Amino acid sequence: MYILCSDNSYYTGITNNLDRRINEHNEGISPSSYTYSRRPVKLVFQVEFNEVMQAILWEKRIKNWSRKKKEALINSDFDALVMFSKKSFNK
Repeated sequence: MYILCSDNSYYTGITNNLDRRINEHNEGISPSSYTYSRRPVKLVFQVEFNEVMQAILWEKRIKNWSRKKKEALINSDFDALVMFSKKSFNK
């Protein structure tokens, strides 16, 4: 699972070959892809999983995270990650 940064936005994906996939993003193979008009992209986070289903679940989970929460993960700021994970309920 990986996170790319481009044009001040984040893209989350999974692959079994990270180097190849980043090259594909930067080469602009698919004009309909999110990163096509945002090249070049830069790898800012990666993690390996032994099971592809774990990678898929984490990718889907992280795609729904706020920008601040993604940045906390990217920066290994686990205190902030916990803080941004807490739900706030307005009374």
